[in-house]
Amino acid sequence: MVREYSAQRHLPPLESGDRLTRPEFERRYAAAPHIKKAELIEGIVYIASPVRHEQHGKPHSRVITWLGVYQSLTPGVDLSVEPTVRLDLDNEPQPDVVLFIEPDAGGQTRLSSDGYIEGSPELIVEIAASSAAIDRGSKKQVYRRNGVLEYVIWQSYENQIEWFCLIDGDYQLLSPGADGIIRSQVFPGLWLAVEALLKNQMVRVLEVVQAGLKSPEHNAFVQQLKK
Repeated sequence: MVREYSAQRHLPPLESGDRLTRPEFERRYAAAPHIKKAELIEGIVYIASPVRHEQHGKPHSRVITWLGVYQSLTPGVDLSVEPTVRLDLDNEPQPDVVLFIEPDAGGQTRLSSDGYIEGSPELIVEIAASSAAIDRGSKKQVYRRNGVLEYVIWQSYENQIEWFCLIDGDYQLLSPGADGIIRSQVFPGLWLAVEALLKNQMVRVLEVVQAGLKSPEHNAFVQQLKK
């Protein structure tokens, strides 16, 4: 135990811009408990800045509320907030929110022996400061290459949401229907009233997702997950 502490104490500090292997990133991250969020993207370390309420915390809470209702009524589907995800040897992001099918229900991920998500969650949501953020650049390509099936980006400064679906190896933008609702292609019944979410009209957001949860396609999905 003393030897382990001594080894950690002599590790170089974890800093943004470092080029590291994933094991070395994990060692330095574990030795820096003062760092609350760090990610390895294409072998480069990114350490998050302090989180602002309006630009990040508030949108984040709305997304969790929306997805939490869906997950709670969809057995076989799990939800996690800011988990470390081991995607590949050069990428270990810490997405804002992930929604995934549990391994026993046929999902793409698994839990490691030390409790981390390994593999690609079916859906990832990131709250980005703007369209220039890493979430729309390197991360998007990493998620696409690793087979994240749906990727939602909420750009807080522009106050817009982009929902991408992986089709034939590339991300295609999902557009709202005539009723203003985007419907997930991976999670049947996961419906989003986009403008209502952007305007913080959460009663409407919850009405729409609850309607999706009562749909025949959601019922069929739940039955499929139980098999």
